[in-house]
Amino acid sequence: MSFHVRFTLEAKADIERLYRFLAEHDFDVAERTLETIDSAWSLLEQFPFSCRKIDDANPFLREFIISFGNSGYVVLFEIEDSNTVTVLAVRHQLEDDYY
Repeated sequence: MSFHVRFTLEAKADIERLYRFLAEHDFDVAERTLETIDSAWSLLEQFPFSCRKIDDANPFLREFIISFGNSGYVVLFEIEDSNTVTVLAVRHQLEDDYY
């Protein structure tokens, strides 16, 4: 089974914000980061239930880590139904939490 991955406007804005920040410092790193993040969506398409639950009260709200260099990115997502996964937020591991 394959899930359709969709993004909230906030998640898209997160990815753009992260890219802009990196591009100001090193364009090549920004491009490699974006490629790494884009390739990670295949995990959500195939195995969203393999990711860590973040709330026992809602087993469909989950997160996963995208490794990059010495740190990485954290993706918050929700399994909407048997066909759809929605990415809610993306942040760097050194940023404050989503909430």
